[in-house]
Amino acid sequence: MLRSLYTAATGMEAQQLKMDVIANNLANVNTTGFKRTRPEFEDLLSEAVRAPGAPDPRGGVEPSPLEVGLGVKTVATTRNFSQGDMLNTGNPNDVAIEGSGFFEVRQANGEPAYTRAGNLRIDATGRLVTQHGEIIEPEINVPAETTQLTIQADGRVFATVPGRAEPSELGQIELVQFQNPGGLQTLGRNLLVANPACGEAIRTRPGERGAGSLNQGFLENGNVKAVEEMVDMISTQRAYELNSKVIQTADQMLQRLTSLR
Repeated sequence: MLRSLYTAATGMEAQQLKMDVIANNLANVNTTGFKRTRPEFEDLLSEAVRAPGAPDPRGGVEPSPLEVGLGVKTVATTRNFSQGDMLNTGNPNDVAIEGSGFFEVRQANGEPAYTRAGNLRIDATGRLVTQHGEIIEPEINVPAETTQLTIQADGRVFATVPGRAEPSELGQIELVQFQNPGGLQTLGRNLLVANPACGEAIRTRPGERGAGSLNQGFLENGNVKAVEEMVDMISTQRAYELNSKVIQTADQMLQRLTSLR
């Protein structure tokens, strides 16, 4: 009887964590470059009351085991890197990645980080930076007299300045890819950091070696589908209620058992 109480408790914990993940997805439905996550579950080790192949009273062997599951546990959260919808902002400093890849940025501590959010800015020294001031790598400096900034699909950056008929090339925006992007660790502020699980960073030009191209004047919305998250929320709530009902029923059975004379 007590086994069912603990088993149902693991189910409630798992569904509570799933609800937390859904809440985070919905909270970031309008976050630039956000990628939705989902929890992954697996069953706990079953208690073997009788192993398969055990001898039976008739001199044969049991064809199947007698096992009782002990519940569920959460093993990971998987990030979905599918393409988000493109939002036309008309801002020349906004750049969306259409395809795979990440912008590499340099944090204040000098460490690299990676992002899909292309809402770029020009800081006081003329460098292309993120909205939090992380510097885009490779570093690109925009002249103060620039009248038009052009970022092409292949990542080349040009500036139109007075007195020059042709735009001046300022540099090249590169993208970074990983063998296992799901292994990247979330840092907050739309940033991800690498670790051994994601593999080595592969730097390439946009449009080459499977990397996406750049789209100036656009931003990539988060790939969260609000309707799908609402459906998941309903099913998660029902699963939580069913597990709580198991605990209530087990409690009633224990109460009936202890009241026997």
